[in-house]
Amino acid sequence: MVNNALGKCCVKRKSKAKGEVEESKDKKIKGKVILMKKNVLKMNDLKASFLDRLHELFGKGVSLQLISSVHTDPENGLKGKLGKPAYLEKWVTSKTPLTAGETTFSVSFDWDESMGVPGAFIIKNHHRSQFYLRAVTLEDVPAHGPVHFVCNSWVYAARRYKYDRVFFSNKTYLPSQTPEPLRKYREEELVNLRGNGKGKLKEWDRVYDYDYYNDLGMPEKGKKNARPVLGGSLECPYPRRGRTGRKPNKKDRKTESRLFLLSLNIYVPRDEQFNRVKFSDFLDYARKSLIQILIPEIAALFDKTLNEFDSFQDVLDLYEGAIELPNDSTIKKIKDCLPWEMIRETKFPMPAVIKEDRSAWRTDEEFARETLAGVNPVIISRLQEFPPASKLDPKVYGNQRSTITKEHIERNMKGLTVEEALNSNILFILNHHDALMPYLSRINSTSTKTYATRTLFLLQEDGTLKPLAIELSLPHPQGDNHGAVSKVFTPAEDGIEGSVWQLAKAYAAVNDSGYHQLISHWLNTHAVIEPFVIASNRQLSVVHPIYKLLYPHFRDTMHINALARQTLINAGGVFELTVFPGQYALEMSASIYRTWVFTEQALPVELIKRGMAVTDTSCPNGLKLLIEDYPYAVDGLEIWSAIETWVTEYCTFYYPSDEVVKEDAELQTWWAEIRNEGHGDLKDEPWWPEMKTRAELIQACTIIIWVASAFHAAVNFGQYPYAGYLPNRPTISRRFMPEPGTPEYAELEKDPDLAFLKTITAQFQTLLGVSLIEILSRHSADEIYLGQRDASNWTSDAEPLAAFERFGKKLVEIENRIVDRNNDSKLKNRTGPVKMPYSLLYPNTSDYSREGGLTGKGIPNSISI
Repeated sequence: MVNNALGKCCVKRKSKAKGEVEESKDKKIKGKVILMKKNVLKMNDLKASFLDRLHELFGKGVSLQLISSVHTDPENGLKGKLGKPAYLEKWVTSKTPLTAGETTFSVSFDWDESMGVPGAFIIKNHHRSQFYLRAVTLEDVPAHGPVHFVCNSWVYAARRYKYDRVFFSNKTYLPSQTPEPLRKYREEELVNLRGNGKGKLKEWDRVYDYDYYNDLGMPEKGKKNARPVLGGSLECPYPRRGRTGRKPNKKDRKTESRLFLLSLNIYVPRDEQFNRVKFSDFLDYARKSLIQILIPEIAALFDKTLNEFDSFQDVLDLYEGAIELPNDSTIKKIKDCLPWEMIRETKFPMPAVIKEDRSAWRTDEEFARETLAGVNPVIISRLQEFPPASKLDPKVYGNQRSTITKEHIERNMKGLTVEEALNSNILFILNHHDALMPYLSRINSTSTKTYATRTLFLLQEDGTLKPLAIELSLPHPQGDNHGAVSKVFTPAEDGIEGSVWQLAKAYAAVNDSGYHQLISHWLNTHAVIEPFVIASNRQLSVVHPIYKLLYPHFRDTMHINALARQTLINAGGVFELTVFPGQYALEMSASIYRTWVFTEQALPVELIKRGMAVTDTSCPNGLKLLIEDYPYAVDGLEIWSAIETWVTEYCTFYYPSDEVVKEDAELQTWWAEIRNEGHGDLKDEPWWPEMKTRAELIQACTIIIWVASAFHAAVNFGQYPYAGYLPNRPTISRRFMPEPGTPEYAELEKDPDLAFLKTITAQFQTLLGVSLIEILSRHSADEIYLGQRDASNWTSDAEPLAAFERFGKKLVEIENRIVDRNNDSKLKNRTGPVKMPYSLLYPNTSDYSREGGLTGKGIPNSISI
């Protein structure tokens, strides 16, 4: 009824904008506009809907003006001539979906045929509320046919902008090839996106700018909650993050003020935020995880040992749903305060690592296999000298050489000597010693009690690895400069020796878990990619070929990183509570960033650096793996090769010579800004590509896509399958290895399982950590996988579209080969004792179901969780 009344009252609009052409040989061009009206999660914002209809009543609708790509207008600064404004039709009478969904509107343009083909349009939203503009299609442009505009952008009310919102067609142009009528629109759009570097940024601002990681601490709450600024100094170099413009902290002007802890309203450009469906799912899973933490914690209040698991069955109860709450007055009071109907499903999903076998995770074979096919398969390296040496400065840290001797390991090497094994390239090491030792004294001054570890492995004839020794090292009690105090432990199965060996493996796993979360995952994907996202939006036009190539691989990254700064990596955040470096976690990651090298993020280069592969032109990809059954590397090299081929074909189409690369002004400015601003603390390093050749461009784009897609998938989506059962991947150790003659040693002899559980992550931290990685390991329902795009007409050029189709087909072929390898019983590292197929690099390109969940497979295009 209201719709009908408003529809009858709508007034006819009369306007002529600057640069608008006079009436001439006008022809009607029909168009379709796909947009999503403002919704709040899955519920309609009825107030916004009503006000928008009211604005329509007074002639304040949504207008579009086409811009000629052929003729300029001298009166409009030689910009493209403008057509007459056209308004979306039937806004008043169209029904907004009951859930967040898209609506298609018709629009009719009066267009002078002599103005040629439209290359862009200006849109003005005269409503009160914003909408998400998905796409615009002109159905029959004279002498041309359809013209597509892929928009994917939030459009706020016109009063929020000091400039026109311009969208370009899906044509792709190098800067020098841009039609003259569109050139200034292209340049001005980039100026708008850069902003002026001043003031607090609002949700409708579209500004991409840089800042230090100076928003993690809360100095107003005391020294314990203060954190150093990461970035901009020799002491704490770091990649840049997106600027928010919030005011400085009153206690420390170098620190940016923080939002309320549970606030998710942190600024990132609106187009970088999760869409409504994903954000709703994200909040739903977070709420569910909170409940999963709450129930065991309530039950623990009535347990004999507060904040402790009393047995492995206590841990299994988290997944088997056997937690029972006592029925007394306290519980009744808690029920009165909580939405108890929501708390029906309190168990966690069963992690894949214990789904088939509850104890296989404890075997030496599985412990070793996970260095090749686990959630952190990117650290193991070939041992090239014995005993293992240290790269730490002996003037500062004394003698840090390993104390592992031949006698420790040769008895388990089936008659081989160390020299023979080294020459045969069959000794390997998981080495966390140098990364942790400089911080170990400070870390162990907290409730954490841990070691810096080295673990040696022997490659066996069946292709599996066998642990030979684990070295646990501490700083010398008289000071770091006196070197390390180390103990070496060797494999044992029975008695107290077997229990001690299980603890030694746990300490090594703690090191690997912490390094994985902070370095392999957070630093080497999330943090290092964000500057590329910012620079691409500031310096590459949306019509630039490299922007179009990289755009899918930046989706949601700035938003998930902003949420991480707000709740995960901040002072007292989840990372500090659940990962062993605690308050020193991010500072430690800054020291490791010093050694980050962009070109070494290429998988073939990285494998050679770790000694896991050697150059061999007779092998696929020109590399020979020294462990043939290395699932991460085998699958990864196929993915890398497919990405590299796709990028090569794409870049060759737009850049026929090195000269074109050098003359691309936007490209050169983009690369200079990445080096000098985004990764400014490393700008003087000699390894940066100069971006003067097509080969360098292909290399850079392949690395960016690899890190944002496949590498991130490999170190992220296996978190819950492997570490959801925390005894397999403990993140904290709370006491040192028991010494003979102590009560702890006696407890280890009497009840080794209880001693193990008392050593690793406590109950609350376990629940918090498992809840977090359950969220982080889920694929969203709107996931777009490698080899997929959110729009089929993302470019108008046929050859790149054909190359992308070939890329997708190649990925599907890789999927089939991964399945075949996982079914090959001779490849023991593919499934291992836990019977868990390695599928983290299964592309999932063939899946368009949009189901998501804890699948343990699939390579999303971007770092979006």
